[in-house]
Amino acid sequence: MTGFKDHFSSGSEGYAAYRPDYPATLFAWLSSLCAERRLAWDCATGSGQAARGLAAHFPRVVASDASAEQVRHATPHPGVDYRVATAEASGLAERSVDLVTVAQAAHWFDLPRFYAEVARVLKPAGVAALWGYGRIVLPGAMDAPLRYFYAETVGPYWPAERALIDDAYRGLDFPFVEIPPPAFAIEVAWTLPRLIDYLSTWSAVKRFQTARGRDPLPALNAELAPLWGDANAAMTLRWPLFLRVGRV
Repeated sequence: MTGFKDHFSSGSEGYAAYRPDYPATLFAWLSSLCAERRLAWDCATGSGQAARGLAAHFPRVVASDASAEQVRHATPHPGVDYRVATAEASGLAERSVDLVTVAQAAHWFDLPRFYAEVARVLKPAGVAALWGYGRIVLPGAMDAPLRYFYAETVGPYWPAERALIDDAYRGLDFPFVEIPPPAFAIEVAWTLPRLIDYLSTWSAVKRFQTARGRDPLPALNAELAPLWGDANAAMTLRWPLFLRVGRV
């Protein structure tokens, strides 16, 4: 596990409960690119959101994460084999994988070593897909308090790698033959308490809490509440996804 930057084990139960799922259309499109659909590897699976989406299209999904706590809290699925392993040493057989996916995590990797592992395990013409999503944008006047919270309140506590997310992976090295993706987005209907639960999973929030000894979210909640109206009324929220997809 040398070099593994673990920002998520301490909140793995909340991560499993509060992170959004990815759209089914994403997994349908990715699987359509594969010559065979025997085995998919979801690397840095976290609590298994992407792995469960892949299981609708592949009879076998190996979902690995370097954090044993994340794997322990992952949602079980009969088609998903959860394992503790780093991105750079999957333990999978050479040329055995049809699709490798990494959701919201590639910015943490030792990328040259990870890409070498991808090249080792992928079948000829196999597909690699990295994706993520940035800060959620709230409707109307609600976005200003969240924007300030993201950039200023907890901004100093984001790990340096977060800049790659803010850049939508445009500056990320990607040594594969690229496939232009269609547009995909996560869409949810959340109440204000559900949004605050999600924000509690941000690594910067956890680091703020550790450094300052207090939770910054109640103050944000107090700013958003009068703008939201009925806090228990669900509001449609959306994150556009950004992707880098290619073949070996």
